[in-house]
Amino acid sequence: MNKFFSRRNFILIPFVSFFKILFNTQKVYAASKDSLNDWSFSKDEWRERLSPETFYILREEGTERPFTSSLNDEKREGEFKCAGCNQALFLSKHKYDSGTGWPSFWDHITNAIDTKIDFKLIVPRTEYHCSQCGGHQGHVFNDGPNPTGKRYCNNGLALIFVPD
Repeated sequence: MNKFFSRRNFILIPFVSFFKILFNTQKVYAASKDSLNDWSFSKDEWRERLSPETFYILREEGTERPFTSSLNDEKREGEFKCAGCNQALFLSKHKYDSGTGWPSFWDHITNAIDTKIDFKLIVPRTEYHCSQCGGHQGHVFNDGPNPTGKRYCNNGLALIFVPD
């Protein structure tokens, strides 16, 4: 029998999901200029703001094909911002070539992303979104370089690069 489909995991996964939902803390924003922006647009409003490909990734949690993003080769100093709301998510000093075909980072800007568990491929993965507009960015894995050991594997179309 497949190791993942053991009886223990069959029982454990629903319990872990339940506790994740039960103990997941809610975001609380202090009153500031940034938090006063309302990013709760309708699907039609998001479609008007974004290209069809970017809408698919940010709003429908899609994934672009690997090795198609020009940001894979971006080496200049600057910031990588959310294509939905322009919030800075990553710094260029945290970018590295993971060989996966997607822009990858070993760290993110503090409070710029939120995570959730994704079961779309049956195996649980950690999905991350822009903390401001909720736009889907990619998945984080534990096979990145030091000092964090993390690999934030991002869709290139979900990002805008702004050089320094």
